[in-house]
Amino acid sequence: MNIFKSHIAFTKQQRYGIFLLLLTIVILQCVYLFWNTSSEVSVFSEHELEVFQKEVDSLKALEIEKAKPKLFPFNPNYITDFKGYSLGMTNEEIDKLHVYRNQNKWVNSASDFQKVTGVSDSLLQELSPFFKFPEWVNKKSNVTKEFQKKTTRSLTFKEKLDLNTATASQLESVYGIGEKLSLRIIKFRNSFEGGFIADVQLEDVYGLTPDVIENIKTKFTVKTPRAVTKFDLNTVNTNDLVKIQHIDYPLAKEILDYRTLHESFNDLDELLKVKGFPTEKLDIIKLYLAIN
Repeated sequence: MNIFKSHIAFTKQQRYGIFLLLLTIVILQCVYLFWNTSSEVSVFSEHELEVFQKEVDSLKALEIEKAKPKLFPFNPNYITDFKGYSLGMTNEEIDKLHVYRNQNKWVNSASDFQKVTGVSDSLLQELSPFFKFPEWVNKKSNVTKEFQKKTTRSLTFKEKLDLNTATASQLESVYGIGEKLSLRIIKFRNSFEGGFIADVQLEDVYGLTPDVIENIKTKFTVKTPRAVTKFDLNTVNTNDLVKIQHIDYPLAKEILDYRTLHESFNDLDELLKVKGFPTEKLDIIKLYLAIN
């Protein structure tokens, strides 16, 4: 029994130490159980939340804007399929531009670009500020504008010369027309028995820019148009269609397929809806067609 007591007996100092240890443990347990560890909940007003959301939205908008591809000045004559698609053009609009360029013709202004491709006004307004044409095009355009300003009065129909009887020397009096162009105009005119039907056919003369054509029309116009029997668009057959300038057999087939599908054409401008139709040649093609 004495041996057992010797193992559990403590001195007075040891008992005092054990008592302090137990007291410390009890105090810590009370602190852990009863101490309020919950943090204060922050309360935001509806206005503050709205302001915060606006800041987040504006930061998101900035990031989206940064992520957009940046557009740099470019020459629209060299738009590739990928470039055109990135700009928002349709495949048909891109193809029209490529067909025009394959004819060795050039787009020299925003209006030319829209006329050739048929892009919408909204897309043209978005793209045209980035169009970059060669320096000589800009200079030529400025010279033409200055020349037009010097014209004091527009000639009346009676005062203008007949484009179907004009000589090479008379044509050379027009600003922008030299010996080669004047002869080219006469050669093209004489390729038709009876000459031009209307002024718009000048667009088919190789080398004539829109500005030069406008200069020609200030002094000349077709006064004695070639007589043409127009085909009824709703009854014309393939063989007659291909007799018309700018219409070949594939296009004639597309026109007749469209007519069959829609039963008839309501007006000539509806041709623009035909697949592969040369939009820029509509006015010339209309010279040979009618809806009776």
